Amino acid sequence: MPDITLTERAAHRINEIMASEPSGSMLRISVNGGGCSGFQYAFDVDHARQEDDLLVERDGAAVIVDQVSLQYMDGSVIDFVDDLIGQSFKIENPHAVASCGCGTSFAL
Repeated sequence: MPDITLTERAAHRINEIMASEPSGSMLRISVNGGGCSGFQYAFDVDHARQEDDLLVERDGAAVIVDQVSLQYMDGSVIDFVDDLIGQSFKIENPHAVASCGCGTSFAL
């Protein structure tokens, strides 16, 4: 069974974002080719869950991941950080062997 973990900080931030979206909205995280390290994460608001999407929930926040992206993200931890660089979602991916400085792209 695929496993993705959502931290409390990430769930809190997702709930803040979704407060201004229509009821039932979810954060979709996907993996696309490109970025400075080979793959990059995409974050979108989605209103419909596909039948084969993985649904990750915590504290009322919902994240969906498609099956293709899931093969690259299995075992990942989704966090939200607020540091000197700014605020962003951070994905700690055990499959990534390298990532860029901004944390939005990675290599396998």
